[in-house]
Amino acid sequence: MGYNLAVRPSPTLRPADSTLSGSSDVQLFSGSEAEIPVLVLVWSQDEPERVGELVAPPRAQGLWFTVGRAVEPGEDGAFPLSFQRLRPYSREDTGPLRSSRISRRQLRLRNAGEDGFDVEQVGRPSLRVNGNEVQSAQVRPGDVIEVERRFTLLCALRPRSWPRRATSEIEGTFPFGQVDGDGLCGESPAVWALRARIAQVAARDEHALILGPSGAGKELVARAIHRRSRRAAAPLISRNAATIPESLIDAELFGNLKNYPNPGTPEREGLLGGARGGTLFLDEIGELPIALQAHLLRVLDGGEYQRLGEVTVRRADARVIAATNRDPQQLKHDLLARFGHRVEIPGLDERVEDVPLILRHLARAYSRDDAAARARLFDGDEPRFAAELVHALLARAFVAHVREVSEVLLRALESEGPRIQPPPGITPRRGPAPPAAIDPEALTREEVLVALERADQVRERAWRELGLRNRYQFRRLLRRLGIE
Repeated sequence: MGYNLAVRPSPTLRPADSTLSGSSDVQLFSGSEAEIPVLVLVWSQDEPERVGELVAPPRAQGLWFTVGRAVEPGEDGAFPLSFQRLRPYSREDTGPLRSSRISRRQLRLRNAGEDGFDVEQVGRPSLRVNGNEVQSAQVRPGDVIEVERRFTLLCALRPRSWPRRATSEIEGTFPFGQVDGDGLCGESPAVWALRARIAQVAARDEHALILGPSGAGKELVARAIHRRSRRAAAPLISRNAATIPESLIDAELFGNLKNYPNPGTPEREGLLGGARGGTLFLDEIGELPIALQAHLLRVLDGGEYQRLGEVTVRRADARVIAATNRDPQQLKHDLLARFGHRVEIPGLDERVEDVPLILRHLARAYSRDDAAARARLFDGDEPRFAAELVHALLARAFVAHVREVSEVLLRALESEGPRIQPPPGITPRRGPAPPAAIDPEALTREEVLVALERADQVRERAWRELGLRNRYQFRRLLRRLGIE
């Protein structure tokens, strides 16, 4: 069973009761929204190990809740919230914040309508929302709430009901917030959906196409599918399709006999022969010219191919996984039809709350062999990130996604001082001024499609051009209009 967003009845609403629960006795989450807003801890000065945990204020009209060290309701009747480590198949209550530098009631929150909260400063120090100092504000998904020099929360969305899917085989195999056995890092719904899809595709043997932006981890996903498949004991052969010369594509893919086409040419088994019993991964297949894509049709269709200079027809025993960052419709249509499964990798704009976890994982990996850096910039196994670095990355419009985080971090690790500061040119920026009121319900399918076309299908640019508040509002609009 997955979780259900409800709270249990209690004479006094304890921290554990005020958040996510498997009971549905008391439905404080009114309405039928598929997703509800939550607050994810994305930076903490004193409790960095808790990054990724969240609080989910119940969707009850008029009730106030607090974030801080308190465990009992205050004189104002506001209920203290408990943080959670939430996964599709589990919910662990980790209690309120514990740092002595945080007030018992640091923030007050209440439901502010369909997809956000009213937030008020109660304790010290100052409160900032999207970099702007405020006493109170309304926050929506995508907004960043910073208690200066203490902690930072990101308003994000979680499914109201998160049913179990193909995740049972990876339950409990890696700690919360850490990298999993496939090399994926994150606790967002988007990355858990990706894990489920990997498990589904790995259990089958048809050819698969991986789609996703540059730097999002397409090769990592291909390796995960192979590792989890029945072919895991056999080779995984990887090749960037864009580097295959037109005149040599048949020889590269299928191999050639000795002395063919020229005397002295060595015999080669080709990529398909090398992947016998295993998987052939062709990265950047969208860069292969249409004419060359046709060379793959026969082997993808029935497995038949011939080595150059050979009359005998061979049958490939290899699964082909391809990847592209292009629109799949740009592939040759009959090539696309031969990929029975597709796996879509979300960009970091679809899972912003995972950025601090990815940053931490990369910092640990890069400093593993650098004792001096670990002594200067780590507390045990926890890197000491400056809040400014995390805030800058949360607000960044990524082009190369995880690869871009890696590049920024490598420069940041050269920081002077006790914390990992943003490198030159990477600075936190204030959120934009609230846009003029735009009613998403008034936007037509044609208007959205035109905006996407003008933005070259880059959703981050399209929703800003339309005047929407954030990417989450745009995602709901796309679902309503049936736009994939």
